[in-house]
Amino acid sequence: MSIRRSLFALTIFAVCAVVSAGAASAASTRVVTLIPSLTEDAFALGVDVVGVSKFSADIPQARGVPRVGDFEGIDVERIIALAPNVVFAIPSQERFLKPLERAGVRVVLLPDDSYDDIFADIREIGAATGRSARARAVIRAMQAQTARLVASERRRRERPRVFIALETGPIWTAGRGSYLGRLIELAGGRNAADDLLQPWGEYTAEALLRKQPDAIVTGTDTHLRDVLGREPWRSLRAVREGHVFIVPNARIQDALFRPGPRYNEGLRWLIERLSSL
Repeated sequence: MSIRRSLFALTIFAVCAVVSAGAASAASTRVVTLIPSLTEDAFALGVDVVGVSKFSADIPQARGVPRVGDFEGIDVERIIALAPNVVFAIPSQERFLKPLERAGVRVVLLPDDSYDDIFADIREIGAATGRSARARAVIRAMQAQTARLVASERRRRERPRVFIALETGPIWTAGRGSYLGRLIELAGGRNAADDLLQPWGEYTAEALLRKQPDAIVTGTDTHLRDVLGREPWRSLRAVREGHVFIVPNARIQDALFRPGPRYNEGLRWLIERLSSL
């Protein structure tokens, strides 16, 4: 065999070895996800999720997966015993994760406040698990569906101002830079709380009365119906005109309020509600 043929054969062997190693690495990547949106991201990419937070219990693929954390902390020993290659969490959980890092567990913090974070998180999880191509395909499909939904909107001269009620006592909402604010825009509205400079935060009753939103969107767990007869709610035009939209079921609620790969289901619901205004 000539030197050229020998080098060619060695090159082909080396490429195949690298590809095989990459595929094996991707197939064997074990991950723990500590918030539901990242859990859904990981499952959308076909990642082996070996641990989740207790708030991921409603995700079908997570049934039977060990629960290793909640808002108050994580089970460090159990996570270590699961032998994950990487743990995905959000920056606010960083204080819980130091023991894992000291134990040599790789931790990746992924912000999930903005609309762009939805896609950035999927890309990061794909890169960390050897599924970058799959991540790109998932993102393309999500963005294509968003474009179709936005194209279906009824064009209007004035965009309605929409207030997202996350809590009622005290009042919490989605502000500037939040993914919910961006979904309102994509659905044809304006975020009534765009003067709130952080993605999430407390909003005063006085500010809400001044804004007089055209519509209010909320989840079932805020129990907004129970307080509509009280101030400031009863003095809002949206309440008087019956433009209070409460998500009808847990699936839509998760799709709307969870910045993950199913956000288009929430966007579709928003578009349908706002089209009635």
